[in-house]
Amino acid sequence: MSDNHRQYRTVRNALDRFYPHPPEGNMARHLNTLAALIHGIVRSKSTHLSALAKCDPTPIQMESRIKRLSRFVQNERIELELYFAPYAQVVLASLAMRPLELVIDGSDVGRGCAALMLSVVYRQRALPLGWLVRTGKKGHFSEALHLALLEQIQPLIPQGAEVVLLGDGEFDGIDLQRRVEAYGWKYVLRTAKNTVLQQEYSHAFSCASLDPPYGRYSFADAYFTQEAYGPVRVIAWWGEGYDEPIYLVTNLRDVDQACAYYRKRALIETFFSDCKSRGFHLHKSHLDQPERLARLMMGTCLAYIWIVYLGYTAQQEGWMAYLHRTDRCDLSLFQLGLRFLEQLLNEDLPIPCLLYTSPSPRDSTLDLVCRLMLEKSGGGGGGGG
Repeated sequence: MSDNHRQYRTVRNALDRFYPHPPEGNMARHLNTLAALIHGIVRSKSTHLSALAKCDPTPIQMESRIKRLSRFVQNERIELELYFAPYAQVVLASLAMRPLELVIDGSDVGRGCAALMLSVVYRQRALPLGWLVRTGKKGHFSEALHLALLEQIQPLIPQGAEVVLLGDGEFDGIDLQRRVEAYGWKYVLRTAKNTVLQQEYSHAFSCASLDPPYGRYSFADAYFTQEAYGPVRVIAWWGEGYDEPIYLVTNLRDVDQACAYYRKRALIETFFSDCKSRGFHLHKSHLDQPERLARLMMGTCLAYIWIVYLGYTAQQEGWMAYLHRTDRCDLSLFQLGLRFLEQLLNEDLPIPCLLYTSPSPRDSTLDLVCRLMLEKSGGGGGGGG
């Protein structure tokens, strides 16, 4: 069996395991095409449909493979709720023994479009959970889109899980803060230095008036903006070596904890760079319609989760000496995963594929419903679609 066949079949077999009953009919055919997307993106390091079609092992003509992929991204019945959310839900369940650190941000994708993403932090990476795509450059997304994305993800959160939302200054709107509070989540969001604050029995003042010489200054029981939302905690944080402080708004009481959480906000940039210039080149896709890009991103995001999982597996299964220097590791889980996959293909070894993650080693003895298991390639699941 060729490498293309083995890798495609591994992915295709994994997709079925997240549904309560074996998919049939149109759904099975759509999953065949989704598997071809995931497989092609990983093999070609591209999101051009023509490049993906070259990796598709289905025994049909090249133009027919391209048309099959094109029909998938054009099909209005291909929805995130059915073809991506089941995998995101299992990722969250596998990580929910500790606080779920969710990061929201946007980035340019495709041709003339931008995606608003929500991801969960995992071992210095940010795993995608959901997204909305609109026409236009990155810029600022409306607060209505912020809320719509939260509404998309909230039903996937395991009951009783602790959640902390992290975002930069674009996401400090009071409607978003109110929604997050209603969900029972915590949040740490950056805000602008000219944001107006109020305190009971005092005049309004700006965040800039809180400037510390260095270090952190916390202002509790603040009312946020002229609309006096709150009370909230506002933190002025001037790190040594930085030209000026940053300002955070949070519903956490512990200042050190809030700042520690916010440091992880930047990890979503690792997802964007891995899926773009350092990996799958999503920004160079020729697609320019938001709905089609959103469907293409299903394959891209599942491919990313799989490769990060392979990187973790390489670490845990004793493969590091074969993949990298032994005195230190300069590679991310994503880059390790790509190397590990090539090693497995070269040595004709079984390919793990779960499309979800392992909990922390200290949680590994717990009886998690979605605990890590290596699913070996083989069995049914081929065919066209």
